[in-house]
Amino acid sequence: MRIAAALPADAGDWLALRTTLWPRGAGGDHENEIMRLLANAGDTINLLARTDAGEAMGFAEASLRRDYVNGCRTSPVAFLEGIYVLPAARGRGVARALVTAVEDWGRAQGCTEFASDASLDNVGSHAMHRALGFEETQRVVFFRKALDLTLR
Repeated sequence: MRIAAALPADAGDWLALRTTLWPRGAGGDHENEIMRLLANAGDTINLLARTDAGEAMGFAEASLRRDYVNGCRTSPVAFLEGIYVLPAARGRGVARALVTAVEDWGRAQGCTEFASDASLDNVGSHAMHRALGFEETQRVVFFRKALDLTLR
């Protein structure tokens, strides 16, 4: 297995993996975001996991968050924005290798904390996070209410 930062040649594989994890961005949003990140990664790291034969089997995206991160006490925090491993490659240490690479990057950025999140119903993600050494810090439900501007 090989873990490496995403390069322009990886855009197609990255797009396919990203679209599988986040189907709602398939209308061009993912392509635009990938092109932006490839042009200037900024405070992010974007990794692909490949087999020794070169086939993509997973990805991880992480960023430095300087705002408040739930459950953390320091800033910046390395934040796992997304991780996905193809079902056929699961159970072979791919997610662990991706997360370890992000941890190394976070340490190099001066981070002493590494955070992530998952939706309340994504119990598979909860199990993966626990298996990779994350601890749950809190559960939260966000609310919103639209405001009618004609009532001013």
